[in-house]
Amino acid sequence: MERSTDPLAGVPARWWHKLDDGRIQCDLCPRECKLHEGQRAACFVRAMQDGKLILTTYGRSSGFCIDPVEKKPLNNFYPGSSILSFGTAGCNLACKFCQNWDISKSRDMDRLMDDATPQAIARAAKQTGAQSVAFTYNDPVIFAEYAMDTADACHALGIKTVAVTAGYMHQAPAREFYAKMDAANIDLKAFSDGFYEKLCGARLQAVLDLIATVHHETACWVELTTLLIPGKNDSDAELKALAAWVAKELGPDVPIHFSAFHPDWKMNDIPATPPATLARARSIALEAGLRYVYTGNVHDKAGDATHCPGCGKVVIQRDWYNILAYELDDTGHCRHCGTAIAGRYGKFEKPFGARRIPVRLHAA
Repeated sequence: MERSTDPLAGVPARWWHKLDDGRIQCDLCPRECKLHEGQRAACFVRAMQDGKLILTTYGRSSGFCIDPVEKKPLNNFYPGSSILSFGTAGCNLACKFCQNWDISKSRDMDRLMDDATPQAIARAAKQTGAQSVAFTYNDPVIFAEYAMDTADACHALGIKTVAVTAGYMHQAPAREFYAKMDAANIDLKAFSDGFYEKLCGARLQAVLDLIATVHHETACWVELTTLLIPGKNDSDAELKALAAWVAKELGPDVPIHFSAFHPDWKMNDIPATPPATLARARSIALEAGLRYVYTGNVHDKAGDATHCPGCGKVVIQRDWYNILAYELDDTGHCRHCGTAIAGRYGKFEKPFGARRIPVRLHAA
Protein backbone atom coordinates (compact mmCIF):
# COMPACT_ATOMS: atom_id res chain seq x y z
CA MET A 1 0.00 0.00 0.00
CA GLU A 2 1.44 3.41 -0.96
CA ARG A 3 1.71 5.92 1.85
CA SER A 4 1.38 9.64 1.22
CA THR A 5 4.07 11.89 2.64
CA ASP A 6 1.28 14.37 3.49
CA PRO A 7 -0.29 13.25 6.78
CA LEU A 8 -3.48 15.20 5.94
CA ALA A 9 -4.01 13.47 2.62
CA GLY A 10 -4.94 10.09 4.00
CA VAL A 11 -3.99 6.65 2.70
CA PRO A 12 -6.06 3.99 0.92
CA ALA A 13 -8.29 2.10 3.32
CA ARG A 14 -9.34 -1.53 3.15
CA TRP A 15 -12.73 -3.24 3.58
CA TRP A 16 -15.14 -1.23 1.43
CA HIS A 17 -17.09 -1.58 -1.82
CA LYS A 18 -18.86 0.62 -4.36
CA LEU A 19 -22.65 0.97 -4.42
CA ASP A 20 -24.81 1.25 -7.53
CA ASP A 21 -25.83 4.83 -6.69
CA GLY A 22 -22.23 6.11 -6.77
CA ARG A 23 -21.65 5.99 -3.04
CA ILE A 24 -19.24 3.63 -1.30
CA GLN A 25 -19.87 1.49 1.77
CA CYS A 26 -17.33 0.93 4.52
CA ASP A 27 -17.28 -2.74 5.49
CA LEU A 28 -15.05 -2.43 8.55
CA CYS A 29 -17.70 -2.34 11.27
CA PRO A 30 -21.44 -3.02 11.67
CA ARG A 31 -22.26 0.64 11.09
CA GLU A 32 -21.62 0.06 7.37
CA CYS A 33 -21.41 3.79 6.65
CA LYS A 34 -22.50 4.73 3.12
CA LEU A 35 -20.63 7.79 1.88
CA HIS A 36 -20.86 10.37 -0.85
CA GLU A 37 -17.72 12.04 -2.19
CA GLY A 38 -16.11 14.12 0.55
CA GLN A 39 -18.19 12.59 3.36
CA ARG A 40 -16.67 11.12 6.50
CA ALA A 41 -17.89 7.99 8.24
CA ALA A 42 -19.33 8.03 11.77
CA CYS A 43 -15.85 7.34 13.13
CA PHE A 44 -14.76 10.62 11.43
CA VAL A 45 -11.40 9.23 10.28
CA ARG A 46 -12.53 7.18 7.28
CA ALA A 47 -13.76 9.18 4.29
CA MET A 48 -14.62 8.98 0.59
CA GLN A 49 -12.05 10.74 -1.55
CA ASP A 50 -11.79 10.46 -5.35
CA GLY A 51 -14.28 7.61 -5.32
CA LYS A 52 -12.33 5.55 -2.80
CA LEU A 53 -12.21 5.03 0.95
CA ILE A 54 -9.25 6.60 2.75
CA LEU A 55 -7.94 6.58 6.32
CA THR A 56 -7.08 10.13 7.34
CA THR A 57 -5.15 9.37 10.54
CA TYR A 58 -2.52 6.94 9.28
CA GLY A 59 0.79 7.85 10.95
CA ARG A 60 -0.78 10.46 13.21
CA SER A 61 -1.10 9.97 16.95
CA SER A 62 -2.59 11.79 19.91
CA GLY A 63 0.56 11.01 21.90
CA PHE A 64 2.80 8.21 23.22
CA CYS A 65 3.41 7.02 26.78
CA ILE A 66 5.08 4.09 28.51
CA ASP A 67 2.58 2.47 30.89
CA PRO A 68 2.40 -0.66 33.03
CA VAL A 69 0.62 -3.41 31.09
CA GLU A 70 -1.84 -3.75 33.99
CA LYS A 71 -3.21 -0.33 33.06
CA LYS A 72 -4.69 -1.59 29.77
CA PRO A 73 -5.98 -3.54 31.80
CA LEU A 74 -4.21 -6.86 31.25
CA ASN A 75 -3.39 -8.88 34.36
CA ASN A 76 -2.56 -12.27 32.81
CA PHE A 77 -0.36 -11.01 29.97
CA TYR A 78 3.32 -10.65 30.93
CA PRO A 79 2.57 -9.12 34.37
CA GLY A 80 4.86 -6.33 35.47
CA SER A 81 6.01 -5.47 31.95
CA SER A 82 5.95 -2.04 30.32
CA ILE A 83 3.95 -1.15 27.24
CA LEU A 84 4.20 1.74 24.77
CA SER A 85 0.67 3.14 24.42
CA PHE A 86 -0.78 5.38 21.72
CA GLY A 87 -4.00 6.20 19.90
CA THR A 88 -5.28 8.48 17.16
CA ALA A 89 -8.64 10.33 17.10
CA GLY A 90 -12.24 9.36 16.52
CA CYS A 91 -14.34 6.31 17.41
CA ASN A 92 -17.01 4.16 15.78
CA LEU A 93 -19.18 4.08 18.90
CA ALA A 94 -21.07 6.94 20.52
CA CYS A 95 -20.81 6.12 24.22
CA LYS A 96 -22.38 8.84 26.33
CA PHE A 97 -20.11 7.88 29.22
CA CYS A 98 -16.82 7.93 27.25
CA GLN A 99 -13.89 8.56 29.58
CA ASN A 100 -11.48 9.46 26.76
CA TRP A 101 -14.00 11.70 24.98
CA ASP A 102 -11.50 14.50 24.29
CA ILE A 103 -9.68 12.09 21.95
CA SER A 104 -12.37 9.69 20.76
CA LYS A 105 -14.92 12.43 20.05
CA SER A 106 -12.42 14.89 18.65
CA ARG A 107 -13.17 16.55 15.32
CA ASP A 108 -10.04 18.68 15.59
CA MET A 109 -7.32 16.90 13.65
CA ASP A 110 -4.74 19.26 15.17
CA ARG A 111 -5.07 17.19 18.35
CA LEU A 112 -2.95 14.63 16.54
CA MET A 113 0.36 16.12 17.58
CA ASP A 114 2.79 13.28 16.91
CA ASP A 115 3.55 11.88 13.46
CA ALA A 116 5.14 8.44 13.45
CA THR A 117 5.62 5.60 11.03
CA PRO A 118 5.02 2.01 12.13
CA GLN A 119 8.79 1.44 12.02
CA ALA A 120 9.44 4.46 14.25
CA ILE A 121 6.95 3.18 16.81
CA ALA A 122 8.55 -0.27 16.85
CA ARG A 123 12.02 1.23 17.26
CA ALA A 124 10.82 3.46 20.11
CA ALA A 125 9.37 0.45 21.92
CA LYS A 126 12.64 -1.41 21.50
CA GLN A 127 14.76 1.52 22.64
CA THR A 128 12.65 2.22 25.72
CA GLY A 129 12.55 -1.43 26.78
CA ALA A 130 8.80 -1.81 26.31
CA GLN A 131 7.81 -5.43 25.82
CA SER A 132 4.63 -4.52 23.95
CA VAL A 133 2.88 -1.74 22.02
CA ALA A 134 -0.76 -0.95 22.83
CA PHE A 135 -3.26 0.56 20.41
CA THR A 136 -5.47 2.38 22.91
CA TYR A 137 -6.99 5.70 24.12
CA ASN A 138 -9.39 5.56 21.18
CA ASP A 139 -10.50 2.40 19.38
CA PRO A 140 -7.88 0.83 17.10
CA VAL A 141 -10.63 -0.72 14.98
CA ILE A 142 -10.99 2.58 13.14
CA PHE A 143 -7.26 2.86 12.39
CA ALA A 144 -6.87 -0.85 11.69
CA GLU A 145 -4.55 -0.42 8.69
CA TYR A 146 -2.14 1.70 10.75
CA ALA A 147 -2.33 -0.69 13.73
CA MET A 148 -1.76 -3.77 11.57
CA ASP A 149 1.26 -2.27 9.81
CA THR A 150 2.63 -1.22 13.20
CA ALA A 151 2.07 -4.74 14.51
CA ASP A 152 4.13 -6.13 11.62
CA ALA A 153 6.95 -3.67 12.37
CA CYS A 154 6.81 -4.54 16.08
CA HIS A 155 6.88 -8.28 15.52
CA ALA A 156 9.93 -7.87 13.28
CA LEU A 157 11.76 -6.49 16.35
CA GLY A 158 10.35 -9.00 18.84
CA ILE A 159 7.80 -6.54 20.29
CA LYS A 160 4.31 -7.79 21.12
CA THR A 161 1.11 -5.92 20.28
CA VAL A 162 -2.09 -5.24 22.22
CA ALA A 163 -5.49 -3.91 21.13
CA VAL A 164 -7.68 -2.11 23.67
CA THR A 165 -11.04 -2.02 21.95
CA ALA A 166 -14.82 -2.08 22.16
CA GLY A 167 -14.82 -4.95 19.68
CA TYR A 168 -17.29 -3.39 17.23
CA MET A 169 -15.96 -4.85 14.00
CA HIS A 170 -17.16 -7.11 11.20
CA GLN A 171 -15.97 -10.70 11.27
CA ALA A 172 -13.84 -10.72 8.08
CA PRO A 173 -11.63 -7.73 8.97
CA ALA A 174 -11.56 -8.88 12.59
CA ARG A 175 -9.93 -12.18 11.67
CA GLU A 176 -7.17 -10.29 9.85
CA PHE A 177 -6.78 -7.65 12.54
CA TYR A 178 -6.61 -9.96 15.57
CA ALA A 179 -4.29 -12.37 13.79
CA LYS A 180 -1.69 -9.62 14.22
CA MET A 181 -2.49 -8.94 17.91
CA ASP A 182 -0.85 -10.85 20.74
CA ALA A 183 -3.47 -9.72 23.25
CA ALA A 184 -6.64 -7.70 23.46
CA ASN A 185 -8.71 -6.18 26.20
CA ILE A 186 -12.23 -6.01 24.79
CA ASP A 187 -14.96 -3.91 26.41
CA LEU A 188 -18.13 -5.85 27.07
CA LYS A 189 -19.95 -2.70 28.04
CA ALA A 190 -23.13 -4.37 29.25
CA PHE A 191 -25.22 -7.47 28.70
CA SER A 192 -28.25 -5.61 27.40
CA ASP A 193 -29.01 -4.64 23.82
CA GLY A 194 -30.98 -1.68 25.14
CA PHE A 195 -27.86 -0.36 26.87
CA TYR A 196 -25.81 -0.68 23.69
CA GLU A 197 -28.49 0.98 21.56
CA LYS A 198 -29.30 3.89 23.89
CA LEU A 199 -25.90 4.64 25.40
CA CYS A 200 -23.41 3.45 22.73
CA GLY A 201 -25.20 3.55 19.39
CA ALA A 202 -24.30 -0.10 18.78
CA ARG A 203 -25.63 -3.66 19.10
CA LEU A 204 -24.65 -6.22 21.74
CA GLN A 205 -24.72 -9.34 19.56
CA ALA A 206 -22.05 -8.00 17.20
CA VAL A 207 -19.71 -7.57 20.16
CA LEU A 208 -20.46 -11.03 21.56
CA ASP A 209 -19.83 -12.60 18.16
CA LEU A 210 -16.54 -10.73 17.84
CA ILE A 211 -15.32 -11.79 21.29
CA ALA A 212 -16.12 -15.43 20.58
CA THR A 213 -14.37 -15.29 17.21
CA VAL A 214 -11.20 -13.76 18.61
CA HIS A 215 -11.07 -16.20 21.51
CA HIS A 216 -11.80 -19.36 19.56
CA GLU A 217 -10.31 -18.65 16.12
CA THR A 218 -7.12 -16.66 16.79
CA ALA A 219 -4.08 -16.98 19.03
CA CYS A 220 -4.77 -13.54 20.55
CA TRP A 221 -4.98 -13.61 24.36
CA VAL A 222 -8.30 -12.04 25.46
CA GLU A 223 -9.31 -10.24 28.63
CA LEU A 224 -12.64 -8.44 29.08
CA THR A 225 -13.62 -5.22 30.83
CA THR A 226 -17.06 -4.07 31.95
CA LEU A 227 -17.41 -0.52 33.25
CA LEU A 228 -20.20 -0.68 35.82
CA ILE A 229 -22.51 2.34 35.75
CA PRO A 230 -24.93 2.68 38.66
CA GLY A 231 -28.49 1.88 37.63
CA LYS A 232 -27.53 1.16 34.01
CA ASN A 233 -25.73 -2.20 33.81
CA ASP A 234 -25.04 -3.28 37.40
CA SER A 235 -28.11 -5.31 38.41
CA ASP A 236 -27.61 -8.81 39.80
CA ALA A 237 -29.64 -10.27 36.94
CA GLU A 238 -27.54 -8.64 34.24
CA LEU A 239 -24.25 -9.48 35.94
CA LYS A 240 -25.31 -13.12 36.36
CA ALA A 241 -26.27 -13.31 32.66
CA LEU A 242 -22.96 -11.74 31.61
CA ALA A 243 -20.89 -14.09 33.78
CA ALA A 244 -22.86 -17.12 32.62
CA TRP A 245 -22.26 -16.20 28.97
CA VAL A 246 -18.51 -15.82 29.53
CA ALA A 247 -18.33 -19.15 31.38
CA LYS A 248 -20.32 -21.02 28.73
CA GLU A 249 -19.09 -19.41 25.51
CA LEU A 250 -15.47 -18.60 26.41
CA GLY A 251 -14.68 -20.82 29.38
CA PRO A 252 -13.55 -20.11 32.94
CA ASP A 253 -10.04 -18.93 32.09
CA VAL A 254 -10.86 -15.66 30.31
CA PRO A 255 -10.16 -12.84 32.80
CA ILE A 256 -12.77 -10.15 33.33
CA HIS A 257 -12.24 -6.73 34.91
CA PHE A 258 -15.13 -4.86 36.55
CA SER A 259 -14.22 -1.18 36.59
CA ALA A 260 -15.68 1.79 38.40
CA PHE A 261 -17.45 4.54 36.43
CA HIS A 262 -16.84 8.19 37.16
CA PRO A 263 -19.10 10.99 35.85
CA ASP A 264 -17.91 12.17 32.44
CA TRP A 265 -18.85 13.36 28.94
CA LYS A 266 -22.68 13.30 28.69
CA MET A 267 -23.36 11.37 31.89
CA ASN A 268 -22.29 13.78 34.60
CA ASP A 269 -25.59 13.22 36.40
CA ILE A 270 -24.72 9.63 37.33
CA PRO A 271 -22.75 9.06 40.57
CA ALA A 272 -19.46 7.20 40.68
CA THR A 273 -19.62 3.45 41.13
CA PRO A 274 -19.37 2.42 44.80
CA PRO A 275 -16.62 -0.10 45.60
CA ALA A 276 -19.31 -2.42 46.99
CA THR A 277 -20.82 -2.73 43.50
CA LEU A 278 -17.50 -3.98 42.11
CA ALA A 279 -17.12 -6.44 44.96
CA ARG A 280 -20.65 -7.72 44.32
CA ALA A 281 -19.94 -8.13 40.59
CA ARG A 282 -16.71 -9.97 41.35
CA SER A 283 -18.49 -12.31 43.71
CA ILE A 284 -21.20 -13.09 41.12
CA ALA A 285 -18.58 -13.85 38.45
CA LEU A 286 -16.60 -16.10 40.79
CA GLU A 287 -19.78 -17.96 41.73
CA ALA A 288 -20.38 -18.52 38.00
CA GLY A 289 -17.07 -20.37 37.83
CA LEU A 290 -14.81 -17.68 36.37
CA ARG A 291 -11.29 -18.04 37.74
CA TYR A 292 -9.71 -14.65 37.11
CA VAL A 293 -11.99 -11.79 38.15
CA TYR A 294 -10.58 -8.35 38.88
CA THR A 295 -11.78 -4.91 39.93
CA GLY A 296 -10.50 -1.63 38.52
CA ASN A 297 -10.43 2.13 39.15
CA VAL A 298 -10.67 1.51 42.91
CA HIS A 299 -8.17 0.55 45.60
CA ASP A 300 -8.95 -3.12 46.18
CA LYS A 301 -6.08 -5.52 46.89
CA ALA A 302 -8.45 -8.50 46.84
CA GLY A 303 -9.75 -7.49 43.42
CA ASP A 304 -6.21 -6.85 42.16
CA ALA A 305 -4.93 -10.32 43.08
CA THR A 306 -4.48 -13.35 40.82
CA HIS A 307 -5.35 -16.61 42.57
CA CYS A 308 -4.21 -20.10 41.63
CA PRO A 309 -7.27 -22.17 40.65
CA GLY A 310 -5.45 -25.28 41.93
CA CYS A 311 -4.47 -24.43 45.50
CA GLY A 312 -6.29 -21.12 45.90
CA LYS A 313 -3.21 -19.18 46.97
CA VAL A 314 -2.46 -15.68 45.73
CA VAL A 315 0.20 -16.01 43.02
CA ILE A 316 0.29 -12.33 42.01
CA GLN A 317 -0.46 -9.68 44.61
CA ARG A 318 -0.95 -6.17 43.28
CA ASP A 319 -1.55 -2.80 44.83
CA TRP A 320 -2.97 -0.69 42.02
CA TYR A 321 -0.32 -1.16 39.29
CA ASN A 322 2.45 -2.25 41.64
CA ILE A 323 3.25 -5.96 41.98
CA LEU A 324 4.00 -6.79 45.61
CA ALA A 325 4.43 -10.56 45.29
CA TYR A 326 4.92 -12.91 42.33
CA GLU A 327 4.69 -16.68 42.82
CA LEU A 328 4.83 -18.03 39.25
CA ASP A 329 7.68 -19.70 37.40
CA ASP A 330 8.80 -18.51 33.96
CA THR A 331 6.17 -20.65 32.24
CA GLY A 332 3.27 -19.33 34.33
CA HIS A 333 2.90 -22.23 36.76
CA CYS A 334 2.08 -21.80 40.45
CA ARG A 335 5.20 -22.22 42.59
CA HIS A 336 3.09 -23.75 45.35
CA CYS A 337 1.26 -26.54 43.51
CA GLY A 338 2.41 -26.44 39.88
CA THR A 339 -0.98 -25.52 38.38
CA ALA A 340 -0.79 -23.60 35.09
CA ILE A 341 -2.20 -20.07 35.34
CA ALA A 342 -4.04 -19.07 32.16
CA GLY A 343 -2.33 -16.27 30.25
CA ARG A 344 0.99 -15.38 28.68
CA TYR A 345 4.13 -15.36 30.83
CA GLY A 346 7.90 -15.14 30.67
CA LYS A 347 10.83 -14.43 32.90
CA PHE A 348 9.70 -12.09 35.68
CA GLU A 349 12.25 -9.47 36.63
CA LYS A 350 11.86 -6.09 38.29
CA PRO A 351 8.28 -4.93 37.57
CA PHE A 352 7.77 -1.64 35.77
CA GLY A 353 5.47 -0.33 38.50
CA ALA A 354 2.91 2.46 38.37
CA ARG A 355 4.96 4.95 36.36
CA ARG A 356 3.69 6.77 33.27
CA ILE A 357 6.42 8.13 31.01
CA PRO A 358 5.58 10.39 28.04
CA VAL A 359 7.57 9.61 24.87
CA ARG A 360 8.28 11.78 21.83
CA LEU A 361 8.72 10.09 18.48
CA HIS A 362 10.03 11.21 15.13
CA ALA A 363 8.04 10.44 12.01
CA ALA A 364 10.91 8.82 10.10
